[in-house]
Amino acid sequence: MKTTPPVKRNVSRLGEKAIEAVLTLSGTVTSLTVLLIVFFLFKEGLGLFSQTPVSEGSVIAVSAQNPVKELSSAQIKEIFDQEITNWQEVGGPNASIQLFSVDDITDYYSEEEIGKDFEYLPQRLSDLMVREPNLLVYFPEEYLAKDFKGHQIKLKNITLTDFLLGRQWYPTITPAVQMGVLPLILGTLWVSLGAILIALPLGLATAIYMAEIASPRMRNLLKPIIELLAGIPSVVFGFFGLVVIVPMIQNVFGLPVGETALAGSIILGIMALPTIISVSEDAMRTTPRAMKEASLALGANKWQTIYKVIIPYSLSGISTAAILGIGRAIGETMAVLMVTGNASVIPSTFLEPVRTIPATIAAELGEAPQGGIHYQALFALGCILFLMTLVINLTVDYVSAKREAK
Repeated sequence: MKTTPPVKRNVSRLGEKAIEAVLTLSGTVTSLTVLLIVFFLFKEGLGLFSQTPVSEGSVIAVSAQNPVKELSSAQIKEIFDQEITNWQEVGGPNASIQLFSVDDITDYYSEEEIGKDFEYLPQRLSDLMVREPNLLVYFPEEYLAKDFKGHQIKLKNITLTDFLLGRQWYPTITPAVQMGVLPLILGTLWVSLGAILIALPLGLATAIYMAEIASPRMRNLLKPIIELLAGIPSVVFGFFGLVVIVPMIQNVFGLPVGETALAGSIILGIMALPTIISVSEDAMRTTPRAMKEASLALGANKWQTIYKVIIPYSLSGISTAAILGIGRAIGETMAVLMVTGNASVIPSTFLEPVRTIPATIAAELGEAPQGGIHYQALFALGCILFLMTLVINLTVDYVSAKREAK
């Protein structure tokens, strides 16, 4: 028997150790990278809840005689929208609310009194609080006098409840932003629900055909075409939606615009088809041949065997396919951004525009000042999306574990 020389054996062991070390290092670096990404995402996102909704570097104030000390961001918006016009509605005196921004200062003082370089503006603003006791003023913090004669209105920090259940998403309005993400969450789930309702029956039918009915030649022809569908960039699906789906929906339903939740659902349904078909077909093809033959031997025809034997046996695999399809739909960005209309309203029908979380992040992140409240709110949206995806992945793992345990 031929023996390996000791030197060659040692070199071989060293090579194995080196490969093992490289693989271990690769796995460690990958895991740490993922953990760092998640840590950074949540660090930025949770920073939102330590901020007030008032625009950074701005002051909201009232007269010192006004008993109103605190207002919510929703009340501030309603006051500036003229929906609340009397101080009594927010716990103050029975007097009309007069709104004031720094641009209105020339209505009260001359340019000489303000100063050529606005050097007297802080004092004029302070005096104005005494002169006009019913004012609600909003001005940059740099013009706040040291002996300011009014008092600043306190706004509570944004809470998790306000963030998740708020119905208005206006992250850039002044003087107080509105950070309610409920329309975005429901918009995401609404479009994903529509997508899975479209994609699941179609994908399941195609999987049954490919697994049980199609000839090997036809299957070998269809399989690469379906896999090619998965490789098409999402922006191409978006263009297809804009050119074909959106005008079709507008004409069929007589809508003013065709960018609706239905358009997003159809596009996402098409994009989810490859995942659903491939996973469902693989699950069906694992049905033991003995079970199929036993069914046929007992007198069942082919359709009865598919309905009574193959689909029930593959149910966990089909469930996994549906969940993965939902995951694809929830995380999709570009195509949805192009065809859903991007209106942050709570959806009540598939024929109205909606806005999803990924589309919001993609559309607004470039305009949000780094480190600002808008920037952190978008990261908080990313946290919600991450948790949604995590739940979907854990569900897939659970269903797969049940399938293996059979």
